[in-house]
Amino acid sequence: MAGANGDNFFYSHDGGWTWSQDKLTSSFGIWGDPCIVADTSGNFYYSHLSNTGGATGWLDRIVIQKSTDGGVSWNDGSFTGLNDDKDQDKPWMAFDASPGSPFKGNLYVAWTEFDTYGDTDPENRSRIRCAVSNDGAATWSDPVVVSQFTGDCIDDDHTAQGAVPATGPNGEVYTAWSLNDTIWFDRSLDGGLTWLAQDIPISKQVGGWKFNVPGLNRCNGFPVTTCDRNTGTIYVNWSDKRNGFDDTDIWLSKSTDGGNTWSKAVRVNNDPPGKHNFLSWMAVDQVTGYLYFVFYDRRDYDDWQTGVYLAYSTDGGETFANLKISNLPFTPQPDKFFGDYTNIVAHDGHVHPIWERQVNGAASIWTAVLAYPVGIQSPDFFALQTKMESFPNPFSESATISFNMATEQILSMTVLDLMGRVVHLFLHKKNTRPACTK
Repeated sequence: MAGANGDNFFYSHDGGWTWSQDKLTSSFGIWGDPCIVADTSGNFYYSHLSNTGGATGWLDRIVIQKSTDGGVSWNDGSFTGLNDDKDQDKPWMAFDASPGSPFKGNLYVAWTEFDTYGDTDPENRSRIRCAVSNDGAATWSDPVVVSQFTGDCIDDDHTAQGAVPATGPNGEVYTAWSLNDTIWFDRSLDGGLTWLAQDIPISKQVGGWKFNVPGLNRCNGFPVTTCDRNTGTIYVNWSDKRNGFDDTDIWLSKSTDGGNTWSKAVRVNNDPPGKHNFLSWMAVDQVTGYLYFVFYDRRDYDDWQTGVYLAYSTDGGETFANLKISNLPFTPQPDKFFGDYTNIVAHDGHVHPIWERQVNGAASIWTAVLAYPVGIQSPDFFALQTKMESFPNPFSESATISFNMATEQILSMTVLDLMGRVVHLFLHKKNTRPACTK
């Protein structure tokens, strides 16, 4: 499953090789910031903003829609966060799948509430809120305030933004966010109902969470929180400019004591100084414990051209390998909306990143099908960038089949008939051109 601004959803039932696309609808309205998670029964949940009211005529609640058929169709949804004329923004979810958790099956959503979005009045404030559902998103608890400190409503460095929840092995709920050039952390031990009275600082976020990257109309360094539910280690990943205005880097800090103390931030991207690496996301494989990161990267270029890199760590974030997973760069345009997020998921060695390309102002959504080891035991890791296209599909006599590979490698391609029988097998070796064929 995948989602993209403002109301797009995509689903693949063959491991990410081919994709179908449709538009989401809800009577509660749709206004972007999509987030998708799955439960252990195969259901998917899609949270997003609403545009049915609020102080500014939009952002009045957080809407959560559910699919029970692999993302093909979605219910009308439920909602949380409706609070007079306040505005709600940037919702992110987590599902408690830990076998030992007393709250197993809970679905959490965390977000930012504005008294009035974009208002410069210092009396108007922003804060982090959280709500929980224990019945598959049918109903939600009354939202509670997570953050000790409030921010302004300008939607800038002094605004509380970027809360991504994660669950621990024993039902803990964790989240971190950005405010006042600092990454803050909080936790709940009772299923999201109460939180610490004092937020815990993880790290300074030098330059704040909102910063300039040439070619983008805006860029953020929001933290992403995740937890290894086998070891209990909490990881928080973000980006900032502590190495200079012209040097944006990806960072990671971890805690092994429930978030009380945090390691010194370590740099995830391993390129030389002076380049921009930005808009990262991370995931921990709950089977292997390996960490995976996806981010935009300009290490190979001296202009606004942008590639996409995957980083991974097999030793709990002590060391990192970096691999380029985009085969062609793109050049964003500052007058075109680029979006705020990448994403990545990993499970049992299967890794799925997602990102955007922007060519001449036109946006497209991309993924790569990756399997571990990705360059550890063999440098020829497998990364087919979808979508793989056949014109027409299905076909009778001839078709044009196009695809892109991230590295040179041996490739086989099988054509099946509608009954699943092999019609033809093609084999292209390294250093040969995968040509269109009949």
